[in-house]
Parts: sequence; C-alpha cells; structure tokens
Amino acid sequence: MELRRHGNQPSDALSRWLGRHDEDQRGLLALNVLLLGDRQSGRSSVGNALIGGHEFRTGAVSMTTECRRLSRRFPRCFRRQGAESDLLLSVVDTPPCVPRPHAVHELCPEGVHVIAVVVRVDLPQENTHLVQHAELLFGPSWRHHAVVVFTHSDRLKEAELQPAAFLSQAADWLKALAEEAGGGVWFLDNGCDWPSVRGRPLREQMIRLSAKNHHRAARVRTDGSVL
Repeated sequence: MELRRHGNQPSDALSRWLGRHDEDQRGLLALNVLLLGDRQSGRSSVGNALIGGHEFRTGAVSMTTECRRLSRRFPRCFRRQGAESDLLLSVVDTPPCVPRPHAVHELCPEGVHVIAVVVRVDLPQENTHLVQHAELLFGPSWRHHAVVVFTHSDRLKEAELQPAAFLSQAADWLKALAEEAGGGVWFLDNGCDWPSVRGRPLREQMIRLSAKNHHRAARVRTDGSVL
C-alpha cells in the first residue's frame, strides 16, 4: 500500500507555517508601473518581460483596448536597509491613446511609481503627443518617474547601429525625453524568448528609479482636465 502525504500532515503544516512566517518577516516593496505607448510599440511585450510571463497579449492582430493590471510577487528580489525584501510588482497596460485618468486611478489608487514610455526602434518616431498625455495625467513632475523603453533593440544589432548612434538620430521630442527621464533609457531585446531573463535588469532599473524618488508615487490627476 502506497503511503501518500496530505495537506494536514504535521511536516507539511510546519513547512507552510515556516514559509508564511519567513514571508511575513521580510520587507515588501509595492511598485506600480504604467505602460504608455503608441499602437504596436511593444507595451505588452514590456509588460510580459516585467512580470516574467506571457499574460499580456502580443502580436500584430492583438491590441489593448482598455487598461489592464497584472501583479506578481518576487520573493527576496533585493536588499533594503541590509535586509532581504520582496517585490510586489503591478504592471498596467494601456490602450494606444490617452488612458482615462479615472481608469488609471481605479487600478492604481495609491499612484504610479514608474511611468514607462514605450517606443519601438524600427517604427517612425512621429510625435503622437505621448509627453503631453503623460503630463495631463500626472502633471509636469511626471518625468521624475519616467523611463523610456526602446523595444526590438535586436533590430539595431541587425543594422549594426549602436544605441548611442540611434539616439543621436532620434526625433527631437524623443531625444529631449530621453535626457529628461529620471530613469533614463532602456533597450529591450525582443529576440530573447525568455521574458524573465529580459525583464530582470529592467525591473532592477525601475527599483533604482523608485528609490531615487524615495518610493513616492505620482498621483493621477482626476480633476476633470482629461475626460
């Protein structure tokens, strides 16, 4: 007769208790990331890289039509004040237009710590007023929370173009934003099939940006300036 373990075995119960106790003893940093970008810019790919999965739909035929929030907890993600801390990362994908302030506020009532402006390197860099949209949502200080994420950077390698050279040839509005963004710029290689591998360095950069802002969140303006 085969002996099977069940959930009420003392050893299992103790293991679960120890796991919960260890989790409770660790610190927790909640980080809300908002993705802004034009159609086919790669917002969902950035979201998948950050979360470490394939939950956000991607592809030419898929398009985000409403704000969507996904969250994941990363245990022992970093050290904070000398102690191990978990990261509770929430990523909000938005439609390729001005997201309604109330929709963003409902998903992130505590505010947004990182605003990721997503731009695809191999598409025309027309000024679609992303900067103005972000300012309407958060006010002029939103740049302190911003990072510019360039997707499909593997295309630059194919064209034998270095990131610095690409930036020097970018549109004026994009060069200005890259210089003003508190989190700088990040080039995401979409040729990598492992989202968790692609996303880890970007998560770390976003944690550093949040720490730079003392983990204060940008509050969504819901005063009716954007309907």
